Amino acid sequence: MRRMRFVIFTVLLGFCGPAEVAVADDAANAWKALRSGGHVALMRHTDAPGGAGDPPGFRVDDCATQRNLSEKGRADAEKIGVRLEGEGIAFGKILSSPWCRCKDTAALLNLGTVEAEATFGNVVVLRDQREGLTGGARALIAKWKEPTNLLVMTHGANIAALTTILPASGEIVVVRGGSDRAEPVGRLLLD
Repeated sequence: MRRMRFVIFTVLLGFCGPAEVAVADDAANAWKALRSGGHVALMRHTDAPGGAGDPPGFRVDDCATQRNLSEKGRADAEKIGVRLEGEGIAFGKILSSPWCRCKDTAALLNLGTVEAEATFGNVVVLRDQREGLTGGARALIAKWKEPTNLLVMTHGANIAALTTILPASGEIVVVRGGSDRAEPVGRLLLD
């Protein structure tokens, strides 16, 4: 009987390798942090086809010149918002990159008023301003000492510059508020 239990445990362990355990731990830690408040959720906009950056000649004030959300991206944003609301996660403030794909993702979450914040502008396109934008983002995270959470809708490269994690479209990297180190505590991929 004991040998049988060992065989069953070994087989089951084979279905759940270290990567899956790490992902589950990341998600559990992220949910716990968001439920406790005082954290910053750095979210990459949902699906916007066309590669990195924007087409030549794009303008931040003209969505027609930018990469925009696909139908999948729009649907995923709505689903993520429903999931966050269903989990009881609330945000005291929602900031977004001025790029349309970020503002649209944040609006489609339907979790509150969205404010554009220039320091979360695309560091790929604004590569000559990368250091200043990342420094500004770190300063905003360091100032977040509220009991509620802050949601920041931005670009994958911006999150990578802050945390070294390059998230998937729609992924959330949760960091501690009140610290300029942007220390990740967990990750959520909800779509």
